[in-house]
Amino acid sequence: MAAVHFLQLILLAAIWGSSFMFMRIAVPAIGPAWVLEIRLASAALFLFVVTRLFMREPLRAGSRWRHYLILGLFNTAIPFFAYAWASQKLPASLLAILNSTAPFWGVLVGLVWRGKPVSGRALLGLACGAAGVATIVGMGEVRVDPGALVSVVAALGASICYAIASSYAEFSVRVPPFANAHGSLWAAVLLATPFMVSAPMPETWSSTAVAVSLVLGVVCSGVAYLLYYHLIAVVGAPSAMTVGYLIPLWGVFWGWLFLDEAVGWHTLAGAALVLTGTALVTGLRISSLLRRRTVPAEAG
Repeated sequence: MAAVHFLQLILLAAIWGSSFMFMRIAVPAIGPAWVLEIRLASAALFLFVVTRLFMREPLRAGSRWRHYLILGLFNTAIPFFAYAWASQKLPASLLAILNSTAPFWGVLVGLVWRGKPVSGRALLGLACGAAGVATIVGMGEVRVDPGALVSVVAALGASICYAIASSYAEFSVRVPPFANAHGSLWAAVLLATPFMVSAPMPETWSSTAVAVSLVLGVVCSGVAYLLYYHLIAVVGAPSAMTVGYLIPLWGVFWGWLFLDEAVGWHTLAGAALVLTGTALVTGLRISSLLRRRTVPAEAG
């Protein structure tokens, strides 16, 4: 991986890691449903403008609408809302760490859905990940707040949704990655509308919360998708997906820097266990990634 691409990977992790901090800022002011809808709508509109002006990649919604709805539900609408709702109780650092458990659930989804065998290495990784989450939750303040425990379950449910979406996308109709991102965002806008309609109107519209929600959409979703798919094109999907190992580090850092979140030994130890487990589950070998040759993306 060239130095410039590694720096882009760091930038992408910093952007995605900041999303948990932004949710912690916006949700208390206008509620999770409104943050969700503003984020989704602004991200979809941004990618629509990019598509019209630069990429010219058709969505073909007429033939793919079912596919986009399924992806929009499991990869965007449910997890985005779950993380926004959980951010009312959980610190940004913990949300970022829980987000990194998606590969564990991917292994279990593959086992249940397709009967895919689980290796001993993956089982060890699952054990490390479970121990990491237990360390963070059991040793921190979460254990004394029943509401926070429910929020932990919601955040883990969001990670499970990501695993379901990934497994579905792997064996579904062939659709270019950017079209998947763009189309599923519009589907998520429609699917999330009932959350917004049923949610109480904020008593006051905080300009800061609205601005942060727009940043969540345009930067943390729209720009991040473009950067992510650029990295897939130039370094390949396996290397690009290692961004998941860096997101928790940035999530903890942003929470500490801007929200004064305490970073105790249990946070650091739990994060280390989760990241170790993720590396074992996915079979990551840093040396092989550094030696990986740059290859062009496969045509969609």
